[in-house]
Amino acid sequence: MTRPARFTLHPSFTIGEVNPRLFGSFVEHLGRCVYTGIHEPGHPTADEAGLRGDVLELIRELGPTAIRYPGGNFVSGYRWEDSVGPVEDRPRRLDLAWRTTESNRFGLSEFVDFVRKAGPEAETMMAVNLGTRGVAEAIELQEYANHPGGTALSDRRVEHGDKDPFGIRLWCLGNEMDGPWQTGHKTAGEYARVAAETARAMRRLDPDVELVACGSSGSSMDTFAEWEATVLEETYDLVDLVSMHAYYWETDGDRDSFLASAVDMESFIENVVATCDHVGARLKSKKKINISFDEWNVWYLDRPNPSDFEEWQEAPRLLEDVYSVTDAVVFGSLLIALLRHADRVAVACLAQLVNVIAPIMTEPGGPAWRQTTFFPFAQAARHGRGQVLDVRVDSPTYETAKYGEADLLHATAVRGEDGSVTVFAVNRSQTGSLPLEVALHGLGLTGVAEHSVLADADPEARNTRDEPARVVPHPAEGTTLTGSSLTATLEPMSWNMIRLV
Repeated sequence: MTRPARFTLHPSFTIGEVNPRLFGSFVEHLGRCVYTGIHEPGHPTADEAGLRGDVLELIRELGPTAIRYPGGNFVSGYRWEDSVGPVEDRPRRLDLAWRTTESNRFGLSEFVDFVRKAGPEAETMMAVNLGTRGVAEAIELQEYANHPGGTALSDRRVEHGDKDPFGIRLWCLGNEMDGPWQTGHKTAGEYARVAAETARAMRRLDPDVELVACGSSGSSMDTFAEWEATVLEETYDLVDLVSMHAYYWETDGDRDSFLASAVDMESFIENVVATCDHVGARLKSKKKINISFDEWNVWYLDRPNPSDFEEWQEAPRLLEDVYSVTDAVVFGSLLIALLRHADRVAVACLAQLVNVIAPIMTEPGGPAWRQTTFFPFAQAARHGRGQVLDVRVDSPTYETAKYGEADLLHATAVRGEDGSVTVFAVNRSQTGSLPLEVALHGLGLTGVAEHSVLADADPEARNTRDEPARVVPHPAEGTTLTGSSLTATLEPMSWNMIRLV
């Protein structure tokens, strides 16, 4: 019998307040994320704007907040003017990022309308093109979107049918500009200069905008940390956040390492925070740069595109990973990592929202359904609000090839405004249940409201069009709160949400 994993919770020991934007997502003009994903005129559930009602319903259940748009790699060739005005007048363009054809039938106004319908907390997180374009185009887009009226660009928006400004507060200064794959790829110095110039101009238009500078595309980049330091030396007083991107997948059958992916994610976050703070110290600044982890997910990057993919198609099936229970457990662990760093992670965007490495899948003209990863995100977005409590686990460990010794238990806890506490926990063991003991002090909790588990005897179980509810959370048995002690048993390789009131 595995010895219990333990930790203690006390209201005086906290990490920080959860920013609702930590539960953001991402819509890119890539594959079927937009077309036949969120937008499909003629679908039986489509509204007057062509938005799929079945997908909107699932998105509201999922609960995303800040939704990043329009890319991603796509943004580095994005001409915002193509995406506004009468749809029939919009030009068709080649998208060099994904070697597809973009019709621009769905554009800026349509996206803002979609966000308004996606839920009460949903907001637009807009990226500007600093790959093939620059300062002038960024502030023109900002003026078109946000200025009330009385200028050529703002009046053009009104003429296009949007009398009220879009009110976009959060802006990304480009995307992955350190990556050689990026159209308009730049050195750190080149990017730092254009990012600083763009930030200055955007702040002259609106001093209260919130700006995200591009960090490294991943911790494996040769320029990692040096890139952040160079960029922040130029932009530290002009931006609010620096971006992080990370994807994880199982390689060579090494599931033990895959299950410990969050070990790498937490180290990545801590290293970027350290770099930000080092630059701040060098500049003698009291300001803190926070993290926008605006791309994260399980993504099988080693899987090829479909063999029948022909270049320059419109909305081909690309990157449509079908997620297993194993993937969902790792996904939940990545969410835990973000929450455990809520003091500095102010924005996080699950990439992406529909069809493309997404928690929601659709068929053209047909149904929409939840992937296994849908459930951890929806539960965390709903119940992971409030103060993150400091969780320091005493856990049995296991050895991994990639990350060395790792805890079997990965956990965090969030105390809501109403005093309730939600524990999110993953058992990384593939074969054994894990006893859990939590000591609760000063929290005034009296009972277990719910212990929900996502696990399955088949680690490869998936939800599909034919079996859309093959994998769903189920209630756990035997979880008790006696006095100040919570006891539970975590099933092998499982994501757990335990709500205490």
